[in-house]
Amino acid sequence: MDRIGLVCRYIREHPCCTQRELAQQLDLSLGTINTLLKECCQRKLLAQGKSIANTYELTESGEHYLEQFQVDGALIIAAGFGSRFVPLTFETPKGLLEVFGERMIERQICQLHQVGIKNITIMVGYLKEKFEYLIDKYGITLLYNPEYSHKNTLATIYHARNALYGHNMYVLSSDNWLRENMFHAWEIGAWYSSVYMEGDTSEWALLYNKKKRITQVSIGGHDSWVMYGPVYFSREFSEQFLPLLERAYASPGTEQMYWEHVLMHHIQELEIYINQQSIKQIYEFENLEELRKFDPKYQTRSDNKALELVAKIFQKPESEIQDIRCLKSGMTNNSFLFLLGNHHYICRIPGPGTELLINRSEEERVYQAIQPLNLSEKIIYLDGRTGYKIAEYYENTRNACASSEEDMAACMKVLRCLHQSGLSVEHEFNIQERIAFYEQLCMSHGGTRFEDYEIVRRRMEELWENLEQLSRPKMLSHIDSNVDNFLILPDGSVRLIDWEYAGMCDPLIDLGMCAIYSYYKEEDVERLMHLYLERPATKEERLVVYSYMALGGFLWALWAVYKSSLGEEFGDYTLIMYRYAKMYYEKIKKM
Repeated sequence: MDRIGLVCRYIREHPCCTQRELAQQLDLSLGTINTLLKECCQRKLLAQGKSIANTYELTESGEHYLEQFQVDGALIIAAGFGSRFVPLTFETPKGLLEVFGERMIERQICQLHQVGIKNITIMVGYLKEKFEYLIDKYGITLLYNPEYSHKNTLATIYHARNALYGHNMYVLSSDNWLRENMFHAWEIGAWYSSVYMEGDTSEWALLYNKKKRITQVSIGGHDSWVMYGPVYFSREFSEQFLPLLERAYASPGTEQMYWEHVLMHHIQELEIYINQQSIKQIYEFENLEELRKFDPKYQTRSDNKALELVAKIFQKPESEIQDIRCLKSGMTNNSFLFLLGNHHYICRIPGPGTELLINRSEEERVYQAIQPLNLSEKIIYLDGRTGYKIAEYYENTRNACASSEEDMAACMKVLRCLHQSGLSVEHEFNIQERIAFYEQLCMSHGGTRFEDYEIVRRRMEELWENLEQLSRPKMLSHIDSNVDNFLILPDGSVRLIDWEYAGMCDPLIDLGMCAIYSYYKEEDVERLMHLYLERPATKEERLVVYSYMALGGFLWALWAVYKSSLGEEFGDYTLIMYRYAKMYYEKIKKM
């Protein structure tokens, strides 16, 4: 660390400071300060103050000396989901949450602007569109991380590396809240901010030498100075560090690594210093409970639709909604678990675009119809307009296992009970109409993307026409019979959840859907049919199940293409479903 640079910067920012103040602020002895001031004067970087005795002023040479340390800009990381802040982050990225009426990322931008730093790049990913307004408001640049959903911050820095090479840059997290402005127009060497934590901690603990150069980084410690808050990359540090990070990025098994892992593994060859701060200066909120303690607003009013709804339904203040955890950011919905009183509940939030895909009033009527069967979860609240749902949470349950014959036998028993119940609703699930609807949505959002789509489409029409000629009876069917929707309770009983697509249909559609959701092979499908029918399947039954596997694969492939056009991706799910359409058409033709 260039102590001459530190002295020049402080005097540049505080021209009337005393030697004692310098010593206190730079955490150096008076003797060391006197020696540094003498050297600065000899090098003509400083001169005696003209107006106040025993003070110093920066000379023109001193100004030139500081130029090498001028901060070029800042990189703010804002790509992640923020699962520990659900349900707030289902609607709003963590960095855009307000603290005392001010968005956290905007507070940092304003603090940077106060010291003249205007070149600000924000690395976005999750809900990237939410940050677009910052371009007009603050003149920032947005940079997209294509791997935000499945890789950690090592990949984030990798994709931002061109903004760091050759520059002096702050590296910040969008969800940090800084009490005082700790940014400067000039920074003297690379550093990582740090606070002191008493007792055991799982944070990244630091050791450092007398010159405050970091010599060791370890995950966890006791009574330790820990990494916390902003970081500063000097151009010299980036020249050393980024090639190491690039090498790590290209290595297998690093997908979930933080960029700090690279720093930890190479700390002996990297020159970076500790920037010690008060524990009351930097806040990294770990969850909603910490935010509630800091900003009283969140005790009563989070401005979140889901929490407001829960509070209204149960007639309780938001502060009593505790132990909030993300269950899933699903293919159709988002869900979170919460504790109220002595009971856990699940709140479902409809995903983007689902209002076009699912008729929520029909779903509501299905839940009303099946209530006597005691097959589903216990519903506390369901809005047939919005799709918001609150249900009791079953403790110590597990999802059914597709490879377990015992589990699948229990699941098929539930489906038989449903199909044989005689219950009915007014609406049908017509897979041909649903395919046509999803096809239309795809065409209005860039097309279906499959090269042989028209050929496969005609084959699906052929299968549907064959099914129509059979004139099979329609019964209330679940349609979304994924094994993940079968909950096995501690007493062995089974609950079937998520009835969004349910309607009147050939009941064998539930076998076909269960098979493709489970990625079953032909021998697995045969076993499934036997478990359901409790006998070998007839040729017609086998043809019907195979047809629904093909049609279901085609349907959900279109569904996934449409959802991907909205910015959601599901890996190889689209390809697998499309293959079912083609494979099982061929099997039917050979029967």
